[in-house]
Amino acid sequence: MTPTVSTAPPPGATNHNSNATVGKYRWTICALVFFATTINYLDRAVISLLKPYLQTAFEWKDTDYANIEIAFKLAYAIGMVGAGRAVDKLGTKLGYALATTLWSVAAMGHALVSSTLGFGVARAFLGITEAGNFPAAIKTTAEWFPQRERALATGIFNSGSNVGAIIAPLSVPFIAERYGWQWAFLITGALGFIWLVLWMLVYDTPAKSKRLSKAEFDYINADLPAGLPTESVVVEEKPKASWGKLLGFRQTWAFVAGKFLTDPIWWFYLFWLPDFLGKEYNLKGTQVALPVAAVYVLSSIGSVSGGYLPLGFIKRGLPAFAARKRTMLLIACCVFPIVFAQYLGQLNMWLAVLVIGIAAAAHQAWSANIFTTVSDMFPKRAVASVTGIGGMAGGLGGIAFTALIQKQLIVHYSEQPETAYFITFLICGGAYLLAWLIMFTLVPRMEPIQLDEEVKA
Repeated sequence: MTPTVSTAPPPGATNHNSNATVGKYRWTICALVFFATTINYLDRAVISLLKPYLQTAFEWKDTDYANIEIAFKLAYAIGMVGAGRAVDKLGTKLGYALATTLWSVAAMGHALVSSTLGFGVARAFLGITEAGNFPAAIKTTAEWFPQRERALATGIFNSGSNVGAIIAPLSVPFIAERYGWQWAFLITGALGFIWLVLWMLVYDTPAKSKRLSKAEFDYINADLPAGLPTESVVVEEKPKASWGKLLGFRQTWAFVAGKFLTDPIWWFYLFWLPDFLGKEYNLKGTQVALPVAAVYVLSSIGSVSGGYLPLGFIKRGLPAFAARKRTMLLIACCVFPIVFAQYLGQLNMWLAVLVIGIAAAAHQAWSANIFTTVSDMFPKRAVASVTGIGGMAGGLGGIAFTALIQKQLIVHYSEQPETAYFITFLICGGAYLLAWLIMFTLVPRMEPIQLDEEVKA
């Protein structure tokens, strides 16, 4: 018999089904996605910490590194659309497993590279395969969590990106100095295969899971608190919506605009923060580990806190989408102080680290909520595809940011890197407010999408 969704209380009502009664197995799934995201970001962050070693080995200039970064982002952008589609077609279990296998092979493959061109190819392969993580992760969250908990679950698993970025500076320079840069790629890349074994043993969709209680299944699918129509949850797959149809919705374009404008800021932190600290404060090798790790510790706090914020507004009676909208405006305002990073850094380096860390934390809080807008507005069967479209936009924004801003600024201000970074911080400070304005002009109210059942992939 096909299970159906149970009736849930209205917004603001007390939920009498406590976690003790409902069960907590969904958080085991969230933990798996958290570790996958940690490994995903650890693998992509390795090269920024190996930049000094690779510059020596291959005689790179900053423009060579920027071109390699662009190769990764271009492949990531292209991969996002294909990955989202593949995850919707293959299902979460197989789609996530395939993506993790391929990106782990790509990460380890960097150790075999012997030229600058080879690194461009290796980074492109890593980019196109790593693109599978977020479509699969967001789809997993949509499958395993009720709407009221999705931002929190997203914030928790998304904090894995910060943990990966924390582990990287604490381990990669040490491995490179002790064993050589090749082993840094090999060791970090191999972690994906450990996760893969756990994923294949533990994961299944809620409708198929033998470890999930009926009470928790009903709770997961009780979306009425946010005003969504009740749907029956079936094991059989419904038809997938085409890209053309999805692009016809303003909701898709709101997500695309938000990702295009704000994803590049996170790319900037990930790929250029060690370089900024090195040039501004003459830090080298393992000296950058502590300040970089501090930024990402703050980011982890922001990611989880960003998931809690809308939940607090919902408990006070706000509809889910209105809570998300208010939360994202507050978060956008928290980024702006980054424009004062260099001024504060003149007083003390750690003041600059603090304000950059707050901005990075705000980005992760923003990310937890912008991803959740997809599952707020689209049915579960289209979530990975829309996430992929938005991810592609974020990748293209990152390419534009690097090629038109970072790369040109680095060349133009080669003798004054502090000026290049000041202009970059100005852009970072205003990007989120602009994104919020565009997103909620396009979609001012909660308007869930109803896809026609006749649509074919």
